[in-house]
Amino acid sequence: MVSRRNVMVGGGVLLAAGGLVAKPGDKGGAYSPYFAGLNQMLRGQEIDRPVLLIDLDRLDRNIDRVCQSAAVAPAKTYRIVVKSVPAPALVDYIAQRADTQALMCFHRPFLQAMATLRPDADILMGKPMPVSAAKRFYAEHKGPFDPSRQLQWLIDTDERLAQYLALAQSLNTRLRVNFELDVGLRRGGYGAPEALKAALTLVQNNPQHLEFAGFMGYDAHLMGLPGFLAERELPKIKDRYAACRDFVQQAFAPLLNERVCFNGAGSPTFRHYEGDSRTLNDISAGSCLMAPKHYDLPILHDFEPSAFIASPVLKRLQGGRLPALDSVGPLIRAWDPNQAQMLFAYSGNWLAEPESPPGLTPHWAYVSSNQQGYMASNAVPLAVDDFIFLRPVQSEAVLLQFGDLVAFRGDKIAARWPVLPVGV
Repeated sequence: MVSRRNVMVGGGVLLAAGGLVAKPGDKGGAYSPYFAGLNQMLRGQEIDRPVLLIDLDRLDRNIDRVCQSAAVAPAKTYRIVVKSVPAPALVDYIAQRADTQALMCFHRPFLQAMATLRPDADILMGKPMPVSAAKRFYAEHKGPFDPSRQLQWLIDTDERLAQYLALAQSLNTRLRVNFELDVGLRRGGYGAPEALKAALTLVQNNPQHLEFAGFMGYDAHLMGLPGFLAERELPKIKDRYAACRDFVQQAFAPLLNERVCFNGAGSPTFRHYEGDSRTLNDISAGSCLMAPKHYDLPILHDFEPSAFIASPVLKRLQGGRLPALDSVGPLIRAWDPNQAQMLFAYSGNWLAEPESPPGLTPHWAYVSSNQQGYMASNAVPLAVDDFIFLRPVQSEAVLLQFGDLVAFRGDKIAARWPVLPVGV
């Protein structure tokens, strides 16, 4: 017969054994040689605040990968997504290496800036804009950029098209209009060829004020689908797009010319269109050039992270700790070696995750945009004034948070690039 005492002893042994198995291992370590070099470079330049770094060597290779994909016959225009690389000099750098003038803008201040700074650009708006934004653009635009030839406004409904026609009539100008297609993302746009009939008829009947510029179909939902669903969905996306192209060819052929832009894809999907001749002649990509963590996808396996946040360490405190629970500290340290020390960095709480040195974890009690706290084991040998390196999860908003971007090549800072204006 099993006694109660034996059951309790046996249970305690099992619990202790389970605790030993579950006890965290030490995840800490030193910088890799790459980040050790960056830390030395930043300290040598006496950088005293968080900065957003751009690795030009990695960026070059990522640009070349996009261009190689776009060049697969039949070749497609590569259009730079400005919101993902929101600095004029960075856009210029990419445009020169990629040999493209095609841009996609998502923000009226960005449009105004790029129209001024890149007067030879061909710009497609990446989302439908309130007609008041278009009105303001025309009221404030100056310079050689010619919107009637170089700008495509995105239209998602017949109602918006009517608003834009009224604006064109009031300005006595002609607007190039590109129609957003819902190819499966289900966030708006024209969902079937027949739905385009009224809009295309309005364009056809008002040639002095409207010009058909093409279609834009975004398929980012493929990124979030399980592989088997994505494989099943991709042919449907292409069929939806091709059906709209065929509809224009059959019913509105006079609207077509060599300048018509059939845009689509994005960083997660542009490679799906290599060799495709039924749908796109124009692909967009931007985030893959920075390769933030959200874009760690099989289809982008060879793209290299080229953007990092570097944040100086302000404080190094020995011992894991909690506010108002000092007595718990020794228990925390005894259980988890990764809480042996606390590091407090300059600013924080970005859309980014620690990249180097390994073993840093944001502390839930010290989440802060002023001084972010990180737990670390004693195997992390950071000193005050060393840098913590983080990898952005996305590029759009993160690149705008640091003032000038710091571009480097090898172990030398090559340039400091102001970002685009975001205000009204």
